[in-house]
This record gives sequence, C-alpha cells and structure tokens, in this order.
Amino acid sequence: MVKGTLNELSQLKSSGFGQPQPRHGLNLLYWFAHDYIDVSNGDIVPRFKPQNGDFGFHKYQNRIEEDDHIVPIQNLPYYEVGNLKAQGADKLPDYVRANFSTRNPDCNKDRIIVRRDANGSFDRVYVTEHSDPKLFNSSRTYRVSQGLLKIIKNMSRELYLSQLSSTQEDHIRFTPQSRHETVPDNNSWCTIL
Repeated sequence: MVKGTLNELSQLKSSGFGQPQPRHGLNLLYWFAHDYIDVSNGDIVPRFKPQNGDFGFHKYQNRIEEDDHIVPIQNLPYYEVGNLKAQGADKLPDYVRANFSTRNPDCNKDRIIVRRDANGSFDRVYVTEHSDPKLFNSSRTYRVSQGLLKIIKNMSRELYLSQLSSTQEDHIRFTPQSRHETVPDNNSWCTIL
C-alpha cells in the first residue's frame, strides 16, 4: 500500500525515489511533470493518451503482491511508465534513458503509476520501484501531490536535480554531459546510450 504523499522536494529527496545513480526515476518524474502533463484548475491533464502507449505507457493491472495492492483498488484504469525496455520508451528524452544498461537492473527499476478518471485526467500520481524483476516495493511507493508536480514543472532540470542531489558528485552523475560516456556507480557500470 502507498506509504505516504510527497508534497515537497525535501520529501521526495528523503523518500529515496530514483536514487542513487544509475537510477532514472528523478529524471523520469521531471519529464512527466515538465513535459507530459499540465496542472490547472485542480486537474492533472495529460498531453497524450496513456492508453495509446506513447513513451512506453501501458496499463497497470494493480495485481495483489504479497497480499496487498500497491495502489488503492478503484474502478478506474491505472497506467504505468518508466520501463525503459517497453515499446515506445525510446521516445522518452535522452536524459531519462541516459544511464540505461541491460547489465544493471538498478538502471530500470523506477516507475510512475497514474490513475485516470472518467474525464481523462489523472486523479492520482504515484512513484514506485521494483523490489525484484516482477514485484513493486509497496514500502517504497508514494503518492505525488499536485503541489509537488507544480513545483517540479516550474523548475529547470538543473535546479531540480541540484535540489535532490546529496553531493556535487551526485549532481554531476544525474546530469550526464555526453550520450557516449560511461558512468561508474558503486563498482558497477551503466553505459550511457
């Protein structure tokens, strides 16, 4: 079940979502807030239809995992995005896919799950991570508030990442300069594609 709601950047930072490198979740969330949605009049409105599969979106079934649903049971469709191997994920920006490598599962463990209401808006946005190749970690699943999405949307990516980085070294790693360099992380390597 959802652990809590993230309302501020400091809460996102302390949640550990998308961290440490080579994880892609922080860049994925930035792309989502900055380019995929508009937030207005109390609604989170997607610029594209997730049911079309753009950017690797696909239906999330909200299956029971360890006797618990990861997000609340509702008679509304859920969609997820963030699997860098999914069809359509190649349309995500380079900065989201930068550290992807099939040799390191940490490069592809972060996801965003959205719940679509009857009007086509998203009435809930969640961030989560895989605990293993098939299951999500319910203790690492958080709802993201509209307020936090607005904060992220109004920031440059550079400022956003600097606010979430623990050290200058982390900040440099979150913002790769070249598409063809190799970034070391904890004795593992993820090739920037």
